[in-house]
Amino acid sequence: MDIEQAFGIVIKKYRLDRSISQEKLAFEAGLDRTYISLLERGKRKPTINTLFSISKVYKVSPHRIVSDIELLLQKNSETCP
Repeated sequence: MDIEQAFGIVIKKYRLDRSISQEKLAFEAGLDRTYISLLERGKRKPTINTLFSISKVYKVSPHRIVSDIELLLQKNSETCP
């Protein structure tokens, strides 16, 4: 798993936990809905601005999202030979 995939998994989990549509997330973050979709599927590299915009919508610190990504990558590296 690469960083883009982990980022996508984490932001999608936050979105689903909050029952927010991709469209609503995109609107509130000032991003395009198709970009959110691409991020969630690990098809785009997020910028620092994207991270901050999304974290603001989720009302969490960017650090928390990055920490969750790090944990996911660590778990994945431990389970994959």
